[in-house]
Amino acid sequence: MHSDFPNIINKDGIAIYYGSILNEETLPSIYTNLFNKIAWQQDQIMMFGKAITTKRKVAFYADNQIDYTYSSVKKKGLPWTPELIQIKNLIESHTGARYNACLLNLYHTGEEGMGWHSDDEKEIILNSSIASLSIGAERKFAFKHKKSAELVNVFLEHGSLLVMKGETQTHWLHRLPPTTKISSPRINLTFRTIVG
Repeated sequence: MHSDFPNIINKDGIAIYYGSILNEETLPSIYTNLFNKIAWQQDQIMMFGKAITTKRKVAFYADNQIDYTYSSVKKKGLPWTPELIQIKNLIESHTGARYNACLLNLYHTGEEGMGWHSDDEKEIILNSSIASLSIGAERKFAFKHKKSAELVNVFLEHGSLLVMKGETQTHWLHRLPPTTKISSPRINLTFRTIVG
């Protein structure tokens, strides 16, 4: 399924970067649809015991109103839109995995990012595939090994797919570093398999 694409982290997990998987002609309409029709909300997270409202916006869609808790905040899955189902089917055809939930992030500019973390919440099936689709501004994405502190960077281009699976979340952190050089938005869709 991914023999032509190397594992970019080389050890203690698998991270496959497929590059752009979306047709360039359809990308503008997909971007516009997601930007305008997704039920975006500012994210509420708990940090050092305080509720923080982030600048970036999020939305969570899933099968049968699946719940997902991260940063001590519970989200209830919204019903899939037809457009998200199409994207999910495309990603499943590339990865050979099945997903029942999608967390979407909208970063308005490069100044909005995400700190070091692992997608290791108890609801996510251990070592399952997490597929990350990037639409909009190209951004740097960084991995850091939890023990050796080894760093691996990849630039996520418009329409590109990055898949993390195996023990990646156990052994690696990842983040989206903020940058002042980018002024346009990026939409990120992370498809996950959550315990129903």
